[in-house]
Amino acid sequence: MDEREFLAARFEEHRPHLRGVAYRMLGSVSEADDAVQEAWLRVDRDGGAGVDNLGGWLTTIVGRICLNMLRARRTHREEPVDELPEPADPRAAPEGEALLADSVGLALLVVLDTLEPAERLAFVLHDLFAVPFDEIAGILGRTPAAARQLASRARRRVRAAPVPEREPQRAVVEAFLAAARGGDLERLMTVLDPDVVLHSSDRVLHGARSVAGGATVFGRLAAHTRLALVGETVAAVAYNAEDEAFSVALFTVADGRILAMDIVDDPARIAALALVPLDD
Repeated sequence: MDEREFLAARFEEHRPHLRGVAYRMLGSVSEADDAVQEAWLRVDRDGGAGVDNLGGWLTTIVGRICLNMLRARRTHREEPVDELPEPADPRAAPEGEALLADSVGLALLVVLDTLEPAERLAFVLHDLFAVPFDEIAGILGRTPAAARQLASRARRRVRAAPVPEREPQRAVVEAFLAAARGGDLERLMTVLDPDVVLHSSDRVLHGARSVAGGATVFGRLAAHTRLALVGETVAAVAYNAEDEAFSVALFTVADGRILAMDIVDDPARIAALALVPLDD
């Protein structure tokens, strides 16, 4: 295997993560794929010699590409950012920031679309993917303090987003699980929005039929699934034989249909979710 083939193989290992970053940044499956492909073209052109942290380097490249794509959408200039850091909030521990990001699921994209490109990048990379502020600052061409403030500003707007009502969410999620348990593809289609998006650690599915097809496979786990709350979001938690949670599905629900599903299967992230079981 020559150097280019080795680099291509390593890039493919990181592709699911990079697609996740790009999708959260852009809110579009097709644009996310375009961003990742552009990243590969740059990597293929420049090579990866001397790069110690390949994952971090690739995330930086994708972040810069997405930032340019977001800026191209805008017709007005970004507001200047005060270089002074904001006072620290003692309640805003890193694990709390991760919980916030997960608890809103992909509904977060609706809020992110209202942010300036730099705010969106700072929040997504730091709160969802734990990229340090000094690296984010390098992408933005700003100081770490300014990058921190951008993320803080975005975080306040996320926290101020309307909280979905619990019972309508629960009814839709229960209907989804019942259809998944029965392998009822047509019934699944009735609770999925035509443009539903499913995001997991290794893939992104777009469209009701694709997600429904994946959900019938999920149905095998549904018998061992219980409902819980993550923040104010209804989640379906799959448990193993030892009664340990190994997968959490977060749902974005509106008008009686599922707009998005976010599958969390990383043990560290699951442990940080502070799941609250819902009474039967």
